[in-house]
Amino acid sequence: MIPIPRRTASRAFLAAALILAVGGCGLGEEIEREVNPDLDLPSTSASSAGTERPGGVHADELPEGLPSGLDVRPTEAPSADPTDACPSSGVRMLPGLVEAAMGLRAMTVTLTNCGTKSYAVNGYPAVQVLDQDREPVDVRVLRGPEEITTGVPDPGPHKVTLKPGESATTSLVWRNTVTEADVPAVDAPYLRVATAKGRPAQVLAPEGGIDLGTTGRLGTGAWTKASRAS
Repeated sequence: MIPIPRRTASRAFLAAALILAVGGCGLGEEIEREVNPDLDLPSTSASSAGTERPGGVHADELPEGLPSGLDVRPTEAPSADPTDACPSSGVRMLPGLVEAAMGLRAMTVTLTNCGTKSYAVNGYPAVQVLDQDREPVDVRVLRGPEEITTGVPDPGPHKVTLKPGESATTSLVWRNTVTEADVPAVDAPYLRVATAKGRPAQVLAPEGGIDLGTTGRLGTGAWTKASRAS
Protein backbone atom coordinates (compact mmCIF):
# COMPACT_ATOMS: atom_id res chain seq x y z
CA MET A 1 0.00 0.00 0.00
CA ILE A 2 1.29 3.47 -0.88
CA PRO A 3 0.53 6.20 1.70
CA ILE A 4 -0.35 9.59 0.19
CA PRO A 5 1.32 12.32 2.28
CA ARG A 6 -0.80 15.32 3.26
CA ARG A 7 1.84 17.35 4.95
CA THR A 8 5.53 17.95 4.40
CA ALA A 9 6.51 17.86 8.07
CA SER A 10 8.82 15.13 9.24
CA ARG A 11 7.49 11.90 10.69
CA ALA A 12 8.83 12.78 14.10
CA PHE A 13 7.09 16.17 14.06
CA LEU A 14 3.78 14.63 12.97
CA ALA A 15 3.99 11.97 15.64
CA ALA A 16 4.74 14.51 18.36
CA ALA A 17 1.93 16.81 17.23
CA LEU A 18 -0.61 14.01 17.12
CA ILE A 19 0.39 12.62 20.50
CA LEU A 20 -0.11 16.06 22.03
CA ALA A 21 -3.40 16.62 20.18
CA VAL A 22 -5.11 13.28 20.74
CA GLY A 23 -2.91 11.35 23.13
CA GLY A 24 -5.73 11.23 25.64
CA CYS A 25 -7.84 9.06 23.36
CA GLY A 26 -5.09 6.51 22.62
CA LEU A 27 -4.22 7.59 19.09
CA GLY A 28 -0.79 8.70 20.31
CA GLU A 29 0.27 5.09 20.83
CA GLU A 30 -1.01 4.12 17.39
CA ILE A 31 1.02 6.91 15.79
CA GLU A 32 4.08 5.79 17.76
CA ARG A 33 3.61 2.26 16.40
CA GLU A 34 3.32 3.54 12.84
CA VAL A 35 6.42 5.72 13.10
CA ASN A 36 8.42 3.07 14.99
CA PRO A 37 6.99 -0.41 14.37
CA ASP A 38 9.59 -2.01 16.68
CA LEU A 39 8.47 0.03 19.69
CA ASP A 40 6.86 -2.20 22.33
CA LEU A 41 3.70 -0.44 23.47
CA PRO A 42 0.74 -1.95 25.33
CA SER A 43 -2.34 -2.51 23.23
CA THR A 44 -5.37 -0.32 23.78
CA SER A 45 -8.74 -1.92 24.43
CA ALA A 46 -11.35 -1.07 21.82
CA SER A 47 -14.13 -0.87 24.36
CA SER A 48 -14.50 0.06 28.00
CA ALA A 49 -14.66 -2.60 30.66
CA GLY A 50 -18.05 -4.14 31.15
CA THR A 51 -19.44 -2.68 27.95
CA GLU A 52 -20.36 -5.04 25.15
CA ARG A 53 -20.63 -3.81 21.61
CA PRO A 54 -20.99 -5.59 18.28
CA GLY A 55 -17.64 -5.43 16.55
CA GLY A 56 -17.02 -5.08 12.85
CA VAL A 57 -20.61 -4.13 12.14
CA HIS A 58 -21.02 -2.04 9.02
CA ALA A 59 -23.37 0.87 9.48
CA ASP A 60 -24.87 3.15 6.91
CA GLU A 61 -24.29 0.94 3.88
CA LEU A 62 -25.86 2.74 0.96
CA PRO A 63 -29.09 0.96 -0.03
CA GLU A 64 -31.25 1.81 -2.96
CA GLY A 65 -33.55 4.74 -2.43
CA LEU A 66 -32.85 6.93 0.56
CA PRO A 67 -29.22 6.25 1.56
CA SER A 68 -28.30 5.27 5.11
CA GLY A 69 -31.74 5.93 6.55
CA LEU A 70 -30.75 9.49 7.33
CA ASP A 71 -33.37 12.16 7.86
CA VAL A 72 -34.13 13.73 4.49
CA ARG A 73 -35.17 17.09 5.91
CA PRO A 74 -32.99 20.07 4.97
CA THR A 75 -29.62 19.97 6.69
CA GLU A 76 -27.71 22.76 8.34
CA ALA A 77 -25.03 24.74 6.54
CA PRO A 78 -21.51 23.27 6.62
CA SER A 79 -19.33 23.96 9.65
CA ALA A 80 -21.76 26.28 11.40
CA ASP A 81 -20.24 29.09 13.43
CA PRO A 82 -20.69 28.30 17.15
CA THR A 83 -22.13 31.80 17.63
CA ASP A 84 -24.93 31.15 15.11
CA ALA A 85 -28.50 30.57 16.24
CA CYS A 86 -29.13 27.10 17.63
CA PRO A 87 -30.54 24.67 15.04
CA SER A 88 -34.14 23.58 15.44
CA SER A 89 -32.93 20.16 16.61
CA GLY A 90 -31.48 21.82 19.72
CA VAL A 91 -27.96 20.55 19.06
CA ARG A 92 -25.00 21.74 17.01
CA MET A 93 -22.17 19.65 15.57
CA LEU A 94 -18.73 21.00 14.71
CA PRO A 95 -15.78 19.13 13.15
CA GLY A 96 -12.34 19.19 14.73
CA LEU A 97 -9.04 19.33 12.92
CA VAL A 98 -8.05 16.37 10.77
CA GLU A 99 -4.88 14.95 12.31
CA ALA A 100 -2.62 13.06 9.91
CA ALA A 101 0.49 10.90 10.11
CA MET A 102 1.81 8.01 8.02
CA GLY A 103 -1.48 7.60 6.14
CA LEU A 104 -3.62 7.43 9.30
CA ARG A 105 -6.27 10.11 9.75
CA ALA A 106 -8.34 10.99 12.81
CA MET A 107 -10.77 13.73 13.73
CA THR A 108 -13.34 14.50 16.40
CA VAL A 109 -16.89 15.71 15.91
CA THR A 110 -18.27 17.63 18.87
CA LEU A 111 -22.00 17.65 19.59
CA THR A 112 -23.23 20.49 21.84
CA ASN A 113 -26.66 20.89 23.34
CA CYS A 114 -27.44 24.51 22.48
CA GLY A 115 -31.14 24.15 23.29
CA THR A 116 -33.14 24.51 26.45
CA LYS A 117 -33.96 20.82 27.13
CA SER A 118 -31.85 17.76 27.83
CA TYR A 119 -30.77 15.78 24.77
CA ALA A 120 -29.81 12.08 24.83
CA VAL A 121 -27.67 10.02 22.47
CA ASN A 122 -26.82 6.34 22.63
CA GLY A 123 -24.43 4.56 20.28
CA TYR A 124 -22.90 5.60 16.99
CA PRO A 125 -23.52 8.57 14.72
CA ALA A 126 -25.03 8.08 11.27
CA VAL A 127 -22.42 9.36 8.82
CA GLN A 128 -22.26 9.83 5.09
CA VAL A 129 -19.29 11.03 3.06
CA LEU A 130 -20.35 13.59 0.44
CA ASP A 131 -18.68 14.79 -2.74
CA GLN A 132 -18.41 18.37 -3.99
CA ASP A 133 -22.05 18.28 -5.10
CA ARG A 134 -23.06 16.86 -1.71
CA GLU A 135 -23.93 13.53 -3.24
CA PRO A 136 -23.12 10.39 -1.19
CA VAL A 137 -19.82 8.65 -1.91
CA ASP A 138 -19.74 4.84 -1.84
CA VAL A 139 -18.00 4.38 1.51
CA ARG A 140 -18.51 1.78 4.23
CA VAL A 141 -19.07 3.48 7.58
CA LEU A 142 -18.04 1.15 10.39
CA ARG A 143 -19.30 0.98 13.94
CA GLY A 144 -16.04 1.07 15.80
CA PRO A 145 -12.50 1.97 14.70
CA GLU A 146 -10.95 -1.48 15.07
CA GLU A 147 -10.83 -2.29 11.35
CA ILE A 148 -8.91 0.95 10.78
CA THR A 149 -6.70 1.14 13.87
CA THR A 150 -6.45 -0.43 17.33
CA GLY A 151 -4.98 2.75 18.77
CA VAL A 152 -8.26 4.63 19.22
CA PRO A 153 -10.43 3.34 22.07
CA ASP A 154 -14.17 3.01 21.59
CA PRO A 155 -16.42 3.30 24.68
CA GLY A 156 -19.17 1.30 22.98
CA PRO A 157 -22.86 2.21 22.97
CA HIS A 158 -24.04 3.80 26.21
CA LYS A 159 -26.62 6.45 27.01
CA VAL A 160 -25.28 9.99 27.20
CA THR A 161 -27.64 12.71 28.40
CA LEU A 162 -26.58 16.26 27.70
CA LYS A 163 -27.95 19.15 29.71
CA PRO A 164 -28.05 22.53 27.96
CA GLY A 165 -24.48 23.64 27.33
CA GLU A 166 -22.97 20.16 27.66
CA SER A 167 -21.18 18.33 24.84
CA ALA A 168 -20.41 14.84 23.58
CA THR A 169 -17.82 13.69 21.04
CA THR A 170 -17.32 10.96 18.48
CA SER A 171 -14.07 9.98 16.78
CA LEU A 172 -13.76 9.36 13.03
CA VAL A 173 -10.74 7.46 11.72
CA TRP A 174 -9.61 6.40 8.26
CA ARG A 175 -6.53 5.67 6.19
CA ASN A 176 -5.38 7.50 3.09
CA THR A 177 -3.87 4.67 1.10
CA VAL A 178 -4.09 3.66 -2.55
CA THR A 179 -4.16 -0.07 -3.25
CA GLU A 180 -5.84 -0.09 -6.67
CA ALA A 181 -4.38 2.02 -9.44
CA ASP A 182 -7.53 1.78 -11.57
CA VAL A 183 -9.87 2.98 -8.79
CA PRO A 184 -10.27 6.75 -8.28
CA ALA A 185 -9.06 7.93 -4.89
CA VAL A 186 -11.72 9.52 -2.68
CA ASP A 187 -11.10 13.04 -1.41
CA ALA A 188 -14.47 14.33 -0.26
CA PRO A 189 -15.08 17.81 1.19
CA TYR A 190 -18.23 17.15 3.22
CA LEU A 191 -19.74 14.88 5.83
CA ARG A 192 -23.43 14.48 6.62
CA VAL A 193 -23.72 13.56 10.28
CA ALA A 194 -26.75 12.72 12.40
CA THR A 195 -26.59 11.82 16.06
CA ALA A 196 -28.39 8.57 15.13
CA LYS A 197 -30.33 7.16 12.21
CA GLY A 198 -33.61 8.96 11.68
CA ARG A 199 -32.54 12.12 13.45
CA PRO A 200 -31.92 15.43 11.66
CA ALA A 201 -28.50 15.58 10.02
CA GLN A 202 -26.04 18.43 9.65
CA VAL A 203 -23.51 18.91 6.86
CA LEU A 204 -19.95 19.50 8.07
CA ALA A 205 -16.95 20.65 6.07
CA PRO A 206 -13.80 19.36 7.80
CA GLU A 207 -10.70 21.38 6.97
CA GLY A 208 -8.67 19.32 4.50
CA GLY A 209 -11.59 17.04 3.62
CA ILE A 210 -11.91 13.27 3.95
CA ASP A 211 -9.15 11.65 1.89
CA LEU A 212 -9.89 7.94 1.94
CA GLY A 213 -7.63 6.96 -0.96
CA THR A 214 -9.08 3.71 -2.31
CA THR A 215 -9.78 2.15 1.10
CA GLY A 216 -13.51 2.95 1.03
CA ARG A 217 -13.85 2.71 4.83
CA LEU A 218 -14.48 5.16 7.66
CA GLY A 219 -14.51 4.10 11.31
CA THR A 220 -16.66 5.79 13.94
CA GLY A 221 -16.62 5.80 17.73
CA ALA A 222 -19.66 5.81 19.98
CA TRP A 223 -20.77 9.11 21.47
CA THR A 224 -19.14 9.84 24.78
CA LYS A 225 -19.62 12.77 27.13
CA ALA A 226 -17.02 15.50 26.84
CA SER A 227 -15.35 16.97 29.89
CA ARG A 228 -16.24 20.54 30.68
CA ALA A 229 -13.49 23.00 29.90
CA SER A 230 -11.74 24.11 33.05
